[in-house]
Amino acid sequence: MIVVDTNVICYHWMASPHSASAEKALKKDPDWIAPLLWRSEFRNVLSGAVRHKLISTETAINIAEKAELQFVGREFVVSSRAIMRLVVRSRCSAYDCEFVALAEEQQVPLLTFDRQILRDFPALTIALDRFVRQ
Repeated sequence: MIVVDTNVICYHWMASPHSASAEKALKKDPDWIAPLLWRSEFRNVLSGAVRHKLISTETAINIAEKAELQFVGREFVVSSRAIMRLVVRSRCSAYDCEFVALAEEQQVPLLTFDRQILRDFPALTIALDRFVRQ
């Protein structure tokens, strides 16, 4: 099991330079989990793609529905106490700390591409590219 942040989820579901790494990561560990927050962040990325006419509204809806199915039973509520404890120890946003808190709670690594998260929480995180090379 591994926590994945929204960027990794996006790389899996939407074409990007990091999509191949996300696919390799999923093959390596298909038991991805995330805090419920991932849904809102993912929808925000999809809405940006629609507004920039990179994908159609219908395509965005289809991607969202498929991604949501991938996470059925793999989404978690994270306590505000855990998030705030991490916020004060880092420069990361509360949003980012939700993913870190879930990794800490589940005692599994957080797979991310975010340099700030990697820098502030090296014991709990692993870079996407490093994970797929291991």
